[in-house]
Amino acid sequence: MALYYALPVPAGGVPSRVLVYCAVSASAAVAVWWGVVRHRPRPRAAWVLLGLSQAVYALADTAFYTAHYVFGQTRYPFVADVLYLAHYPLVVAGLVVLVRARRSGRDLAGLLDAASLTVVAALLSWVFVLGPQTRLGTSPLVEAASVAYPLMDLVLLLVALCLVFGSGPRGAPFVLLTGWLAAILTADTAYVLQRLAGTYEAGNFLDAVWLAGNLALGACALHPAMSGLGLPAEAPEPRLSAPRLALPSAGALVGPAVLLVEHAKGEWRDVPVIAACCAVLFALGAARLAGMAVDQRRLATTDSLTLLRSRRYFEARLADDVAAARRSGVPLGVVILDVDRFKSVNDRFGHPAGDRVLVEVADRLRAVAGPGAVLARYGGEEFAVVVTGPQAEDPSGLAERLRDGVSRRPVRLDDRTSITVTVSAGTAVFEPRHDSAQALVSAADRALYLAKGSGRDRVVAGGAVSPEDPLGGYLDQVADLVDLRLACPGRSLAIAEWARTVAGHLDLPPARVRTAGRAGRLLDVGLAVLPEELLVRPGPLTEREWELLRAHPDSGARLVAVLPEEGEVVAAIRGHHERWDGSGYPEGLAGEEIGVEARVLAVCDAWAAMRADHPYRGALSREQAVAELRAGRGTQFDPRLVDVFLDLVERGAVGDLAAGLALTRPV
Repeated sequence: MALYYALPVPAGGVPSRVLVYCAVSASAAVAVWWGVVRHRPRPRAAWVLLGLSQAVYALADTAFYTAHYVFGQTRYPFVADVLYLAHYPLVVAGLVVLVRARRSGRDLAGLLDAASLTVVAALLSWVFVLGPQTRLGTSPLVEAASVAYPLMDLVLLLVALCLVFGSGPRGAPFVLLTGWLAAILTADTAYVLQRLAGTYEAGNFLDAVWLAGNLALGACALHPAMSGLGLPAEAPEPRLSAPRLALPSAGALVGPAVLLVEHAKGEWRDVPVIAACCAVLFALGAARLAGMAVDQRRLATTDSLTLLRSRRYFEARLADDVAAARRSGVPLGVVILDVDRFKSVNDRFGHPAGDRVLVEVADRLRAVAGPGAVLARYGGEEFAVVVTGPQAEDPSGLAERLRDGVSRRPVRLDDRTSITVTVSAGTAVFEPRHDSAQALVSAADRALYLAKGSGRDRVVAGGAVSPEDPLGGYLDQVADLVDLRLACPGRSLAIAEWARTVAGHLDLPPARVRTAGRAGRLLDVGLAVLPEELLVRPGPLTEREWELLRAHPDSGARLVAVLPEEGEVVAAIRGHHERWDGSGYPEGLAGEEIGVEARVLAVCDAWAAMRADHPYRGALSREQAVAELRAGRGTQFDPRLVDVFLDLVERGAVGDLAAGLALTRPV
């Protein structure tokens, strides 16, 4: 550039200035070609278009400066102007391809900001360039050329601003490319203004700006990092940053400022154009603010890692669904899932691998749940689903499909490592008379706790919750705690299920079937007051310890007695250790003096005790447990109930304790 200005205009037959200027201009096209061949950028089409545009631009420079310096031709417009204008569509097309490649999603915010600033530039262009040009009375050809340059610059400005406001790498090649665009727009604007004022002369300072732009494009194409300039990237998250708000806000003030200038000059010719631009700016600003509001709401209700709904959204939606279910009686359920042993994934493979696992699990859950499901990331590695409609009557079916969908195939962490990931799930069903979303989630969470404690990679169904009866929910938690202290998670859930099944086959009224199930759920809550070492001691107990242990039916009955309208449940719990022959406790009742629900519980409780491992004895085999029940007919147990129970066992209607841990019906 220094050489260009240092050389004299005449130097033999061909001015050296022409050679230097055209060589610099053409070198940019050669550099783009060389960069495409050497660095193999993607998308290649963008750089091919930019290279072609620079080649056309170099031809235009050659035609213009040769005509000006060699032949003294200064006519305007000239063939060079056709070539100059022809390079704009190629530049715009190349930039559009590049902008689209640099982002993987929509960037409406960037487009609106770019459009707002372009409208401001269009307003200024009309008032100070286009408008005055149309009023000069020049020939149509001169007027068309003078108007075409600003119009093409406005289109180029719009695309350039989309590039600046968009996402993607912003290293040295990006700076050089935007510097080239800034040089073009600046020099072109000054050129049109000089043409309008009649002061343009070839070789003035504008040549330095154009040459600097050419060199910037060439340097960008030769930079090794240019191959990554078109790499896709997520659109930047919308943030209420000061610059992004200041630019459109300042632009909105340009219209009134121009009106003041017009008023000071006593000219009102451009008022309709200014009013139209202000209206467009207002519409763009309103759209931008609306988009920000939508984006902020989306960010507040979407988990940034998994793109599922956030916990905040889940809780708000569930509260609304609970209110609707309470009014209409539509079934409603909740599934809570937790990734098994997730901490070990982070510890062994690192937190980025853990994030990949969470994203993959979320994708698999989304695929199974379907597009209409309310699926949320509830915690670190916890997920939650709101279940409505017919499947809410038994959400365990959906929970089982979700569990299977996660564990069906390994999760790939990298090209060499894959791991098997499983989830545990707890479910809860809401009853129309209930009105607490938190109680529903708590019930599902307790069931999830049991699923984790009983071996993981399974589904446990929790009961229908009653926020009107918080003590009942608390006693459910006590029952779960006792099960865990006995190293037998889900034991009370299984006994409750068996008791309901047996009571139903005795043709008892529904209320008494319900009593049997509820008493089975709470039959051992009295053990919570005993020392834990007493429950797990492998050796024989002392007489004092036996006295404490025999008191647990009465203790449990006292705990349950605080619940309203649960007198039958209290009686069943108090009597479930009475014996048919009268040798049981705590009252020594015999035969049918013992309530039928308590007699049912005695058989179910004995089956659970025999089929579970204990510190003092391993689990009995199925045949051994059947033999023990038969041995107790008429002494420990009601003979008829033993026969009914063993018949149900034989038919598979009553399972083993392990099977009872993955219940499919609420308790």
